[in-house]
Amino acid sequence: MKKVYLVGIGMGNPDTLTVGAQKAVAASQLAIGAQRLVDAFPEFAGERRVLIKSADIAAAIHESTAETISVLLSGDQGFYSGAAGLYNLLADCDVEALPGISSPVYFAAKLKKSWQDAYLVSAHGRACNVVGAVQSHAKTFALTGGNAKVHEICQQLVDRGLGHLRAYAGERLSYPDERIVSGTVADLATQQFLDLAVLWVENDAPLKRRYAAPAFTDSDFQRGDAPMTKEEIRELSVCKLHLEPQHTVWDVGAGTGSVSLEMAMAVTEGQVIAIERNEPALELMAQNKERLGACNLTIVAGKAPEALEPLPAPDRVFIGGSGGNMTRIMQVALEKNPSVRFVITAITLETIGTALASFKELGLTGVEVVSVNVSRDRKAGPYHLMTAENPVYIMSAEGTGAC
Repeated sequence: MKKVYLVGIGMGNPDTLTVGAQKAVAASQLAIGAQRLVDAFPEFAGERRVLIKSADIAAAIHESTAETISVLLSGDQGFYSGAAGLYNLLADCDVEALPGISSPVYFAAKLKKSWQDAYLVSAHGRACNVVGAVQSHAKTFALTGGNAKVHEICQQLVDRGLGHLRAYAGERLSYPDERIVSGTVADLATQQFLDLAVLWVENDAPLKRRYAAPAFTDSDFQRGDAPMTKEEIRELSVCKLHLEPQHTVWDVGAGTGSVSLEMAMAVTEGQVIAIERNEPALELMAQNKERLGACNLTIVAGKAPEALEPLPAPDRVFIGGSGGNMTRIMQVALEKNPSVRFVITAITLETIGTALASFKELGLTGVEVVSVNVSRDRKAGPYHLMTAENPVYIMSAEGTGAC
């Protein structure tokens, strides 16, 4: 049976190679890996093969007459490594993994910081929501590259209003020309970085919910004279939206933003876009956003459906006010995402009829109507009496996914 070492060689500099890894490579007749990894062993006396894809590496191992083989991998095999695809392909070999120093470990040491509580992600060659990770974690470490370079990610964070966060970027780690830059996210957004680089961002106020369910009280918001969805209705409506952390959500007719802010706390890796045309309400919403620290809430001044056209595709849409354009509002959302889910609140029978007619006209599924009756206590001398509020109707439905 062939002996195959999966050797994590650290950052690439031989100084970051463990003694065990050095011995394994020296004992091998064949070394396989990317060009820069193979080049890290100029004194290796055996055969060298420059290969990257797991299938190609496995085929070369099976075809080779060598009995001891080292597959050279960067960093640690457990951290976004090509080793994951090799274990099954080499099931007929005696495989031993020898981890090296991974980039988050090395970079944290250079920064004199601990990394055990950092959130680790990779945007190198894969889809990754780095902005969502940063806004929802105190420490984020990211591998960058491809279409997500350090300065590009930092610009996205600036656009999200997080340009003030402390950030560190590193490239050519462990090599003589190693470069480490520190500053604010906004500072790093103005600089250029190599394709293979790392980013560390610290956020002292990450998005997080105080409780496991929606739980802002009405007193948490600046209210003024603008309309506001009350606490009990707000909580039920957010639950009916079936929100996931990465969702993009529209709040159409957002008022003072009470529902928007509840949703922002739920989609900590996503974003909420609140559309409102009333100027006093917009001012109150901005105050509430600042007060409650919802960096993932974007406020759009305008009237729907016109203001919706340039917005990103929504996963969920809450309609608190439609200005008589309910059907067209839903059409715009469906054109962007045929599977979008809607929740609409109403207090008049006419609005209920309009919503149900729109659901039918647009072919939505999963239609549900809930009537919520809330009573509040009031003092009457030494006694407490219950006073009924007007019933509120919460309606939900979703697209079929058909384009």
